[in-house]
Amino acid sequence: MTVAPADAGVATPLRAELRGISKRFGATQALADVSLDLVPGEIHALVGENGAGKSTLVKILAGVHQPDSGTILLDGRPVEIAGPAEARSLGIAVVHQEPRLFPDLTVAENVFIGHAPAGRLGSIDWGATRRAAEALFAELDVRFDVNAPVRGLSMADQQLIEIAKSLSVEARVLILDEPTASLSAHEVERLFAIVRRLRARGVAILFVSHRLDEVFALCDRATVFRDGRHVVTMPTSALSTADLVRHMVGRAVSLFPKVETPIGDVLLEVEGLSRAGSFRDVSFTVRSGEIVGFAGLVGAGRTEVARVLFGIDRRDAGEIRLGGTSVDFTSPSAAMTAGIAYVPEDRHQDGLVLDFTIAQNVTLPILPRLFPRLLVRAATERSLAAEQTREFQVRMTGVDQLVGALSGGNQQKVVLAKWLASKPRVLILDEPTRGIDIGAKVEVHRIISELAASGLGIVLISSDLPEVLAMSDRILVMHEGRIAAEIDHAGATEERVMYAATGSVDD
Repeated sequence: MTVAPADAGVATPLRAELRGISKRFGATQALADVSLDLVPGEIHALVGENGAGKSTLVKILAGVHQPDSGTILLDGRPVEIAGPAEARSLGIAVVHQEPRLFPDLTVAENVFIGHAPAGRLGSIDWGATRRAAEALFAELDVRFDVNAPVRGLSMADQQLIEIAKSLSVEARVLILDEPTASLSAHEVERLFAIVRRLRARGVAILFVSHRLDEVFALCDRATVFRDGRHVVTMPTSALSTADLVRHMVGRAVSLFPKVETPIGDVLLEVEGLSRAGSFRDVSFTVRSGEIVGFAGLVGAGRTEVARVLFGIDRRDAGEIRLGGTSVDFTSPSAAMTAGIAYVPEDRHQDGLVLDFTIAQNVTLPILPRLFPRLLVRAATERSLAAEQTREFQVRMTGVDQLVGALSGGNQQKVVLAKWLASKPRVLILDEPTRGIDIGAKVEVHRIISELAASGLGIVLISSDLPEVLAMSDRILVMHEGRIAAEIDHAGATEERVMYAATGSVDD
């Protein structure tokens, strides 16, 4: 069987064919009769909400799971992928969101682990291993000290090592599973350049991502899964963002449902705020009903400003005024008592206690106020949590469910419910939609808009430029620890924001 790639009129033999693949886990039908084609020299996107079946399909191709029914063909030949080692031997490689490397081994050892060049008497030829690793990185046009240990390398560098591993086994099918979730804009561009070079070499690439702008920037075709079923496969050139979202959620929705809200009085004033080594001379205001977006590259100082505002770190200079009164928070609890809430970037590490129930997480910031005698009444705790989670439409079995069992989007809603229970006046949101699917993003954007409409002042820190542009009334762009530009909603474009974020002059 052959298929014509999106940018060609000539039919191309298929590298991989999945036909009628089904997989059930207990009562859950993860995949139901889905089909997918991968073509040499093509980047094929796989998109869908959490629970759509993307991860299950990737694990079947990687040999982690075996399908209950259906057929897999590689270069027209039926195969059974009995395990990860067999997948690699068939030329299928997976680059996961979190690289799976051995931190105490060198770069070269990680690249060739399990199949290093052999020397005399079957021993490993370490010189040949290092030279082969250097040759692979030269093919990728990146420089690496192959003798250095992996520990301490950036996430982007670790993913490049994973890609080099795939080349070392002469991968014919490369699966990239959410590869950009932890990368800066510059690192994403470097990764995309390498992926395009692999496409030019004839590798068939499956790209799994929640970031629709990346799908359109990189991919030739896109397949949408919904509820374990195949919905559509089309060239990306024939799709719009609205089309993809509609196919993913099953209805037409607005990705950025922002409500125009009257802007009220100044709630937060920041003047000349500085912290050595992080940022300097930062000044801005936030008004009631206003969403102030913070844009900038990774390391520009946005999160560091938020940490000072919430009392996690101390300032070296400057003044913070809340409701016209000068404040100096020595702890997050002091900031929270004054009316500031902070939804952190890493919800797992800093935002939730995954082994606690939903009710315990929601009431955690307000326990002293809710139970001043420190005698926790479970019924009161559950009642308050039920009210908060109902407002945010959290999908759960009940407030006694462990928060770690929720999807990423529902965990993020619990974080929002948790901090809104403290009745803040100013809400700081740091990357509020990172790592959640498109349906959950729509819900979080709706919540943010409604919170602003209720009179909260909101600081929105995001690396997702379309999100910042669509949701913000004003955008402050940071570059190397300083505010490089202030752009109102009407005049904001991706180009203007990126000019300022990179320290360029916008002519």
